[in-house]
Amino acid sequence: MWGRKNGLRVVELGLPGEMRTTLTDLVLAGAKRATAGLLELDYERECEELEHVGERLALVGDSGDQVATLEVTEVRLMPFAEVPWEFAQAEGEGFRDIGHWREAHRDYWREEGYEVDDSTTVVCLSFRVVGQRSSGET
Repeated sequence: MWGRKNGLRVVELGLPGEMRTTLTDLVLAGAKRATAGLLELDYERECEELEHVGERLALVGDSGDQVATLEVTEVRLMPFAEVPWEFAQAEGEGFRDIGHWREAHRDYWREEGYEVDDSTTVVCLSFRVVGQRSSGET
């Protein structure tokens, strides 16, 4: 199960360290409004339910402190090969095109020990920031 902070499910983006810091900063700057997960790896193996529209989530930074509250605006499940370019753009990570997005995500999940094929179910989560915590706030 995922952790909880202040009564909300925790969202940690990417791997700890530089990647998590970069992705969290993109969210706080308003550039990243979506993230992708794998149904089997991130939900079924973790015994975690899918998010739902309107749900609030605690975004935590690399230190483990909550840095923002996110509100889920859309949850879509689709095969990896059908993730649209519009979603990839909303991830805000500077992908050149959908092929670049697919390559980067396949590589990421492969490094995590999971092989993705075109039929692998992706959870496409869109969100908006509804509150940020200032430095020193818990």
